Amino acid sequence: MSDVILEIKGDIAVLTLKNPSKLNALTIPMIEALESHLMRIDSDSTIRCVILTGSGDKAFCCGADIAGWGHLTPAEFARHWVRNGHRVFDRFARLPQPTIAALNGHAFGGGLELASACDIRVISPRATLALPEARVGIVQGWSGTQRILRLLPEPVIKEMALFGRRISAERAMALGFAAELAEDALVTAMEIANTLSQMSSRATEVSKNMIHAAAGEDRGAMVEALGSAAVAASEDREEGVAAFLEKRPPAFSGT
Repeated sequence: MSDVILEIKGDIAVLTLKNPSKLNALTIPMIEALESHLMRIDSDSTIRCVILTGSGDKAFCCGADIAGWGHLTPAEFARHWVRNGHRVFDRFARLPQPTIAALNGHAFGGGLELASACDIRVISPRATLALPEARVGIVQGWSGTQRILRLLPEPVIKEMALFGRRISAERAMALGFAAELAEDALVTAMEIANTLSQMSSRATEVSKNMIHAAAGEDRGAMVEALGSAAVAASEDREEGVAAFLEKRPPAFSGT
């Protein structure tokens, strides 16, 4: 039975992809469960960090379960499978909390795209990365040619997507895709997450927004979020709201 498990460990949320018979391949119910968990995490200010990993020690996630989309019509495939998955992955990338992918094993296709939506990645030496979609007659649909391009050089992505070559954990480290190489990726990810208790949660959130704006990750929304936060702290905002509620003209001070 496939599922996505959410565990709250203190101020850390741990999401575990669980589809053991198919190397944690993503199904439609898993995508829906992931979105539900992300909505809860997004609204919980007590959660300081999010870790995403896979069950077992063979695979983080080996992409999308072909049985989940193989029967869909072209229109259904584009409108529902691809667009819904893209929406959920984007939601993951835009969480206010820092996110860590603990790559306990192989990350292929959609699994690699999901890992790329995280802020940093910790990778097991046993893991490899791949974009094998062309082997089954499809292309990347969940940001494989977009978000990953900001994390890996273009020739490397072409090497993976066009020629089907796998990238080793060591090479992923050398290319800067992963932050750390660790025998137990989840343990190391937890250690990194625990250091966040020494940081300002507001500062880390704003820093993440600034970096995303510079990198082009939903730049418009990030810029507007930063600007809105600054204005929301002003006396003019308080006066404007008070004037509206009291049905009188506002007297803005410019502060």
